Amino acid sequence: MIDEIEITRLIVKNALDDFLDNVDVDVAIAGGGPSGLVAARYLADEGVRVVLFERKLSIGGGMWGGGMMFPKIVVQEDAVHILDDFGIKYSGKNGMFVASSIESVAKLTAKAIDAGVTIFNGISVEDVLIRDSGVSGFVINWSSVEVAGLHVDPLAIRSRFCVDATGHPTEVCKIVQMKVGGLNTASGNIEGEGSMWADKSESLVVENTKEVYPNLYVAGMAANAVFGAPRMGPIFGGMLLSGKRVSDLILGKLKKK
Repeated sequence: MIDEIEITRLIVKNALDDFLDNVDVDVAIAGGGPSGLVAARYLADEGVRVVLFERKLSIGGGMWGGGMMFPKIVVQEDAVHILDDFGIKYSGKNGMFVASSIESVAKLTAKAIDAGVTIFNGISVEDVLIRDSGVSGFVINWSSVEVAGLHVDPLAIRSRFCVDATGHPTEVCKIVQMKVGGLNTASGNIEGEGSMWADKSESLVVENTKEVYPNLYVAGMAANAVFGAPRMGPIFGGMLLSGKRVSDLILGKLKKK
């Protein structure tokens, strides 16, 4: 017979075991959009312990909706090799390729999980741990607590490196700016994203993927928002390349340590 209480025990015990296994990791990523998923997968492929927190129930960020809810995305030729790495089908010519937004999210997520990434959905980053060496972890809470406006104290997780891949809101960088300031930007603050200009934005999002405060990296649309570059719309090659770049930067630091 199926016992409802045993179902409860299995869910709670296994969920808590997963959570406790990820309170002290190498890399913590905020945001489960394409850049966060790509970074997580490539890091985990190298044996790095990675945990990813997504505030919504669904993973994939803005990629799910394609362009204006037409479930297609465009990827330029420079990033097609990442589609190949994740087994995502595409078609096209003249350097512009089209893929299903739904297949893309599904396969980015599946490959990250297969590589060993632990993903927690419904969890928001509401603060960071800052020590002498820089950002050293996230302070987290259930997103539903935030939405309901409840006064519930959060919990903390420790990580050697953190990544803000929260997209347009730049949630983690906003916290750091408010608490300590001194971001690695021209003004020391978040510059804010410009209006859409895909040609410029696609190259700048990779260039802007970097360490923005000690041990805190920024990737994807959050990178352009932090450094004042334009938004790009439903072309996602730069987002994928940004995820790969931030993984390379962190791997380089881990190897030095």
